[in-house]
Amino acid sequence: MKNFIFVISSLCFSVSVFAQHVALPHGTVFGSKPSATQVIEATRLETYMDKKTRINTTIRGKVLAVTKTKGGWFNIDAGNGKIIAAHFKTYGVTIPTQLKGKTIIAEGVAAKQFLADDLQHFAGDTVSGKKQHQVKTNPKRRLDFEVKGLMVDAP
Repeated sequence: MKNFIFVISSLCFSVSVFAQHVALPHGTVFGSKPSATQVIEATRLETYMDKKTRINTTIRGKVLAVTKTKGGWFNIDAGNGKIIAAHFKTYGVTIPTQLKGKTIIAEGVAAKQFLADDLQHFAGDTVSGKKQHQVKTNPKRRLDFEVKGLMVDAP
């Protein structure tokens, strides 16, 4: 009888613990808590950056997909079919896959993907003045975001 009660109580406890991991309520924080003093919508980030290549900022946006849980790799919707590729600065942060579809507030460094159009990173690697390497960029994925802290926002 004692074993039966023990099994039932342990099952109830494990179900309640499991339920806490599945639900991501408003205010759940990963990494450090982001500053919400000046929040920019992710859809306006590229225009906000203007000609700057890197800025420290806080953005609000919808998570499209969690690509890798360890290290916190995910994609944020930037509007018009564009994607912001985001990852945590510290690799020790693990995010759940249930973050997909949630609206988040993330603080970090936004950077435009740099591509030397004259291929200076291949200097001295030309044959008779012709460029050997062709680099194709995806126009839908133009921004990277290195996250210091993330908080689940209300939908």
